[in-house]
Amino acid sequence: MAPAEEEKDVLGCTCNLAPFDVPNKYFSKPHIEAFLRGLNSLRKNNVFCDVQLVSKGFCINAHRAILAASSPYFYAMFTNGLLEVGKKSIELPSVSPDVLETLINFIYSGEINIYQENVEELMIAADMLELNDAVSCCTEFLKSELDSSNAVGLLRFADMHNFTVLHKLSKDFIYGNFVQICEEDELGDLSKDQFMKFLNSEYLCVDSEQQVFRAAMKWIKHDLSDRRRYIFEILSCIRIPLMSTQFLEREINDNTDASLRVALRSIYTDIAERIGNLVALQVEPRLGAKKDIYILGGSKREICSAWSRYSESTFESVVKFNTFRKEWCDIKPMNIGRIMPGVAILNGCIYVVGGENESLILSNGECYNPIEDKWTSVAGMTVPRCEFGMAALNGYLYAIGGWVGDDIGGSIEIYSPSLNRWTMCNSVLPEPRFSMGVVSFEGLIYIVGGCTRTKRHLQDLLSYNPVTGEWSILAPMLVPRSQMGVAVLDKHLYVVGGITSNNEVLNLVEQYDFEENTWSFVTPMKGKRASPAVAAADGMLYVIGGDITHTINSYRSQITISTVERYNNSTTQWEDLPSLPESRSEAGVAVL
Repeated sequence: MAPAEEEKDVLGCTCNLAPFDVPNKYFSKPHIEAFLRGLNSLRKNNVFCDVQLVSKGFCINAHRAILAASSPYFYAMFTNGLLEVGKKSIELPSVSPDVLETLINFIYSGEINIYQENVEELMIAADMLELNDAVSCCTEFLKSELDSSNAVGLLRFADMHNFTVLHKLSKDFIYGNFVQICEEDELGDLSKDQFMKFLNSEYLCVDSEQQVFRAAMKWIKHDLSDRRRYIFEILSCIRIPLMSTQFLEREINDNTDASLRVALRSIYTDIAERIGNLVALQVEPRLGAKKDIYILGGSKREICSAWSRYSESTFESVVKFNTFRKEWCDIKPMNIGRIMPGVAILNGCIYVVGGENESLILSNGECYNPIEDKWTSVAGMTVPRCEFGMAALNGYLYAIGGWVGDDIGGSIEIYSPSLNRWTMCNSVLPEPRFSMGVVSFEGLIYIVGGCTRTKRHLQDLLSYNPVTGEWSILAPMLVPRSQMGVAVLDKHLYVVGGITSNNEVLNLVEQYDFEENTWSFVTPMKGKRASPAVAAADGMLYVIGGDITHTINSYRSQITISTVERYNNSTTQWEDLPSLPESRSEAGVAVL
């Protein structure tokens, strides 16, 4: 407390005056709730009510003071000399009886019942009556319901009624889930101006510009007779030089509409002859497009002398490859070196969990935030694992199987980022396994190949539904294998390289069609490799590093390689890319 001030009284004497005490304020939630219950009871019993709101013959009693205190709409009605000032009964014909009753109950209780069936009408009426808190409740409800099937509809609804918060939520969702949105029929409901705003955006999260092109063609064909006239205007928003000429040729040949075919051929000629009248020839990838591949941890085994001596090390370092510039650079290393960790992307961050370090199997994990360029520790798994599978799905991480201590594990555990906690799942693998490929796709987790206690190189493919806990057996691979790389590209699962039953390192690549449940070979890689890092980015398949078999003096061993190659699905060809700064195998991989 500050020292007392000294003042002279009216007789000239001095006295000490204590400063004013600052009161401590307390908030009583029970009092507020009891107060609202009391007001609501008065309303329901028509005590002190001085106004009646009417909608289509339905009447509800209320207090002018309460309505005016809750809503600027009612305040203006009752204080600005409008006709309603003196009326006992006020008609609200644009608000349905059910919605009116819901909103009056909200004013008197702070509670509101929102359903899919009433939310839009409720939100419109709440906005008209300037009940902003009720609008916010409706917005939160719609945010929880937002998905790829309704995002476009909610955007149009928000546009029509000027709901700015909902509009931003819907727009950001469409940016972040553009590929999935393009699968929905609602895409065709966007107006030309709305659609072009998305096509022009830097923030579309796409794997390649081909996906944007397909969305544009789908939108045009939704109403071809009316929209074909917009073809050049729409395609001017697409960064066509980033697409392969083979892809564009195929689109021209597959198009059945003559006018679209002529337009596409004109654009093809414009690009091929470097004219630049119809499309810009110099373009940059979208900021939201996937363009960086991260290689995390792993091992290095190289021959260091003519006497067949080997050097071996474990990486904590992380390197990043820019797929457009085709350049490697170092980023901040992990806190600990890891071989064969689980890696997945969740909420824009890279999670690296488990793995092996100097023969010790790990359970701990860490998370890299690319915006802050910072690693932070996260909760460790329930059990240590290496050579396991990890996938992100529906906001959670799933760690599956692997080596658990000195045994092969069949358990599954789930990580919640909000709780920073792993919990063991009730479901288990049909048979414990390790060294398999694991990916997530459209609500399911797929497990392919790997090893069990009884068989070292499997060819089966399983799918797991985390919601129902059900496993499904799907078509087996054409070649059994383990230590392979896997990735999903254009609705296909690719299985790359690995080791087969006779311990041969493979260059074979298989492609699985999720819709047809069939496997087929694609063009083999240029080189053989096991335990490579495999990733899909900018519409292509990248294969990075790995092991090859080295034989010297009749002794066979696995040494690491640094070579990188990329598969172009449009041309079915592989091309060499700049090698890793150092040879590396058994690393984690992520794309951001």
